[in-house]
Amino acid sequence: MGITMSMATEAPQPIAPATLLQLMWLASPALPIGGFSYSEGLEAAIDAGLVGTEQQAGDWLLEQLQLTQARGDMAAIAQALPAWHAHDLDRVEQLNDWVRTTRESSELRLQSEQMGRSLADWLRNQHAGDAERGALIKRLAALSGQQPSYPIAFALAAAFTQASTRDALLAYAFGWAENMVQAAIKAVPLGQSAGQRILARLAQAIPATVDHALALPDGARQAFSPMLAILSARHEHQYSRLFRS
Repeated sequence: MGITMSMATEAPQPIAPATLLQLMWLASPALPIGGFSYSEGLEAAIDAGLVGTEQQAGDWLLEQLQLTQARGDMAAIAQALPAWHAHDLDRVEQLNDWVRTTRESSELRLQSEQMGRSLADWLRNQHAGDAERGALIKRLAALSGQQPSYPIAFALAAAFTQASTRDALLAYAFGWAENMVQAAIKAVPLGQSAGQRILARLAQAIPATVDHALALPDGARQAFSPMLAILSARHEHQYSRLFRS
C-alpha cells in the first residue's frame, strides 16, 4: 500500500544550519538511546520465513513505514511537537498515554519506554544549564507517573531545535529507516549494497509518508498492525535472537 500526496505549491523555508545539524544528531544511529538493539518485529518475520531476501526486506520495511509509523508514532510526534512549544502539558500527557497503551506487545512497550527514558537522560545532560528546558525535561520524565514514550521524548528534543514539524518528522523517519535497515542487514542477512538500495527505497517514500502523518487528526491516528503484533509476541519467546524486539 503506497501513500501519495500532491506536490506542495509553496517552496519550503530554508532550514538554519544549526537546526539542521541538531536534527541530524537526533536522527543519528550513534545517539546513545539504544535504537540499534531493536528490530521491531523484523527478526520474528525473518524467523517465520516471511522475510528472506532484499526485495522482501524492502517491502516489509516500506509497509511498516507507511502503515504503522506514519499512522501511529509519526502522527503522535506531529501533534506532540506543537504541544511542547505551547507548553500544553495536558495534551502531551494525552499523547504519551496513547502511545503507551497502543503498544501491542510487551517488547514494543518496553522498547518505547527504554528509548524514551534514555533520550530524556540525554536531553538532561545536553541542557543542564538551561532552567526552562530543564523544567520541561523533568516534566517529560514524570508524565502521568509513567515512563515517557520515545515519540513524545523525540518531539520535545525536536522542539528544542526550533525545526518545523515537517523537518523534525523527516529526521525521525530517516533515523528509523537507518536503524531498521541495519537490523535487516544483520538478521536476514544482507550485504551493505543491498542495505543501501533498501534505504534508498525508504528515503524516496519518506516525504509523502511525513505529509500523511501531518494530515492525520486524532480520530484517524491508529496503531492497528495485527501481523506485526503477533510476530512481536512470538519474538518474546523466540529461541535464538539478535535483537530485543
